[in-house]
Amino acid sequence: MSDPLFWHRLQFGFTITFHYLFPQLTMGLALLIVIMKGVALRTGSAEWASAARFWVRVFGLAFAMGVVTGIPMEFQFGTNWAAFAAQTGGVIGQTLAMEGIFAFFLESSFLALLLFGERRLGPRWHFATAVALFVGSWLSGWFIIATNAFMQYPVGHEIAADGTMHIASLTAMLFSPWTLTEFFHNQMASVVTGAFVMTAVAAYWTLRGEHGAGARISLRTGVPAALVASGLVAFPTGHVQGRLVAEHQPIALAAMEGRFESGPRAPLAMIGQPNVAERKLDNPIVLPAMLSWIAYGDFSANVRGLSDFPEHNWPTSIELLYYSFHIMVGLGTLFIPLMGLALLLLWRGRLEQSRWMLWALALAFPFPFIATTAGWMSAELGRQPWLVYGLLRTADGGSPTVHAGETLFTTLGFAGLYFVLGVLFLGLVAREVSHGPSGAPSAGSAYGEG
Repeated sequence: MSDPLFWHRLQFGFTITFHYLFPQLTMGLALLIVIMKGVALRTGSAEWASAARFWVRVFGLAFAMGVVTGIPMEFQFGTNWAAFAAQTGGVIGQTLAMEGIFAFFLESSFLALLLFGERRLGPRWHFATAVALFVGSWLSGWFIIATNAFMQYPVGHEIAADGTMHIASLTAMLFSPWTLTEFFHNQMASVVTGAFVMTAVAAYWTLRGEHGAGARISLRTGVPAALVASGLVAFPTGHVQGRLVAEHQPIALAAMEGRFESGPRAPLAMIGQPNVAERKLDNPIVLPAMLSWIAYGDFSANVRGLSDFPEHNWPTSIELLYYSFHIMVGLGTLFIPLMGLALLLLWRGRLEQSRWMLWALALAFPFPFIATTAGWMSAELGRQPWLVYGLLRTADGGSPTVHAGETLFTTLGFAGLYFVLGVLFLGLVAREVSHGPSGAPSAGSAYGEG
């Protein structure tokens, strides 16, 4: 295809999807590390300290990958999306700068202390360092989410005479209903990812009969966290996010559900294939009136279909949006019974003997990454054809002097580089998993030997 806009979108979508595999893991692990360090501090347990130390090392590897893969996206605002950057830089430039200055440097500084300063800091200050790392990690997520929320639900800005956007109220932007809901929904999804990875590694160790204490502690931490976070992703955060979409982006809601006609008592599509050419959903399996209740809290509420809106405002890829949304919802729903059963077995003391459940946990770790990617695809595809919803169309945000061939060439370069980085990351993580938790940091441990 010779359309530069297509390649600009593809390149940014590819690079940001690969990049976000790592922050979602680190943000989730940050909270779980605080829990482990807190238990170690309260009980004086060398085993809990050792388990926490292992996950700090995994955090460090993922953090490094996040930094390396995040840098190219900053440049793409200037190379691929120059018109967007020129028009909105007075708004999004503020939050992106705050993320770098206040959050990224906080996170990276305290990560160094957490990795190398345990002996000098002692248990209490090392725990405080873990808390600071958690705050920096989630604060970074806050500023990024605020940037995206502005693109979804632009508030707190003013438009100058030359058409450029500037911040009128930073508070309104940082604490808009969309920012708050999207942030907590996203962070709970990150905890799901971190907890699933933790339980997968622990299940693998248990199946192999290795690192018994570290495996038990990781299961005791990861399984309850995964269940609680999975529930919170669905309700209330996911439910409130859905109502915001229904109120402010009704076209996106209609496309997510493959709904072409308006009407009351709208059914919720469980399964089906959107047929855009014939304006219908093929082979549907639905729950009657449930979409009306989810969207508006009333089983009789009218839910507008795509036919109510001008076709040039429809999302540009309805089929991909529909399937992404349903993959996210389907996987997110399955996470709850899986971890509920795992917690029941853990509570009854049978999880470590239940090999089928351990295998299920060990093999389940990719699915939160898939669900989160599908969720972000739903959000971004649902916003189309707008870069800033209702204000700046995607077609008007690209760089007119960057041609399709140039973007394709650099995309292939990114693909090759990221493949190498991905293999390297997996190899390093596999080595850490093979070594397992260590008894003490390299310079000795304030908790004693494990």
